[in-house]
Amino acid sequence: MFHLENSISQTVEFEIIVVDGGSNDGSQKVIQNHQKVALLHTKKGRAQQLNAGAKIATAEVLYFLHCDSFPPKDFDRLIMDQVQKGNKAGCFRMKFDYQHPVLAISQWFTRINHISCRGGDQSLFVTKALFNEINGFNEDFIIYEDNEIISRLYNKKQFIVIPENLITSARRYRENGVWRLQYHFAVIHLKRRLGHSSESMLEYYKKTIK
Repeated sequence: MFHLENSISQTVEFEIIVVDGGSNDGSQKVIQNHQKVALLHTKKGRAQQLNAGAKIATAEVLYFLHCDSFPPKDFDRLIMDQVQKGNKAGCFRMKFDYQHPVLAISQWFTRINHISCRGGDQSLFVTKALFNEINGFNEDFIIYEDNEIISRLYNKKQFIVIPENLITSARRYRENGVWRLQYHFAVIHLKRRLGHSSESMLEYYKKTIK
């Protein structure tokens, strides 16, 4: 949250909304003491939380950011520059905060503007009008909700990759093992391509990933 403010250009009006799904790590108290941040409580579930935050947002452009990702400096100005050019949705390139050959290859592909190179850790900006037009995040997806909405934005021919790097945590890779986690993510992507249900993907995720 605080690193987000430090990255804002101060040339664009903004609001920060944190949607808490029942955390018990003390973060709620920190947020409540921060005057510039709105705290919203919902049931746990990222798609549901993201939709709830979008619903109360007053801005014309929404920016969804995972709590362990750090956007580039002046990210707000970079996003608004794209919106003014007519690009209604997109993300940044991504880099991990951990060096590993597999992650180096994975992050390199995020510069390519293709659905197979997308993921939620790259963040997502979208105009509120377009977000409402496609009915937001699909709450049937407990996981993979970010890829699912991005696929619908690609179908709308409304997606751009901004050539600046966002830094994201590799914590889950370190916990699960880089090769092992990358394999399981690939299986989940394949399940989606083969038409497996959101429940099937979630069941696999719970069995294989910490």
